[in-house]
Amino acid sequence: MTRTAIWKSIADTLGAEIAEGLYRPGDKLPTEAAFAARFGVNRHTVRQALAALAASGTVHARRGAGVFVTARPTDYALGRRVRFHQNVSASGRTPSRRITRLETRPATRREAEGLRLAPGALVQVIEGVSLADGQPLATFRSVFDAARFPALLAAMEAQSSVTAALAACGVTDYTRAETRITAKLATPLQALALQVPEGAAVLRSTAVNVDAVGVAVEYGVTWFAGDRVTLTVAPEAMTVMGLS
Repeated sequence: MTRTAIWKSIADTLGAEIAEGLYRPGDKLPTEAAFAARFGVNRHTVRQALAALAASGTVHARRGAGVFVTARPTDYALGRRVRFHQNVSASGRTPSRRITRLETRPATRREAEGLRLAPGALVQVIEGVSLADGQPLATFRSVFDAARFPALLAAMEAQSSVTAALAACGVTDYTRAETRITAKLATPLQALALQVPEGAAVLRSTAVNVDAVGVAVEYGVTWFAGDRVTLTVAPEAMTVMGLS
């Protein structure tokens, strides 16, 4: 007779308990040691079971924090005004951002075209990871005209918010002029930042934001973890996205 592997039986048991709501989305699971004691197995066997649940998207591990039940996808609205903190807060989650890069450098061809700058013009670059309830939701790169916003990086260090940093530099409002969404596969570095398997589905959003008189302010690229976000398009944004 063929016997079911113990790790698979544990994975099936935990999966059923999660499905029944004994562990809710966002909950932290007990430790490997606790599961090992519960099932009478070693921690390696528990690790195999948790790895199987992670591969199926049921749970996810946060380095140094533990293993958590995968939360339901976060609704993320794409409209004339796209604000990360507002979108995540509206979904009932707690937003946060981890900034990984603040740098002034020459613009790439696409960045220069998006911002209507001369080839090689200097730009301010802000990169980081956007999180919802501590779980990585997306990585992002925001690019701005350095000549127009010479103090932006210093403002970003003080504010930790693109909207607040722009306000400190004189731009109190900006709207979305264009958004393009493309399905991609996570690169090794993206997978590490998003805590997803290499090659997992990601949604790349390329956008241009403009000020009140229509001058390009920001050229941004965001890579969303495909299974953690539901992008919703407001009617007024359909023309901007070329969907009307």
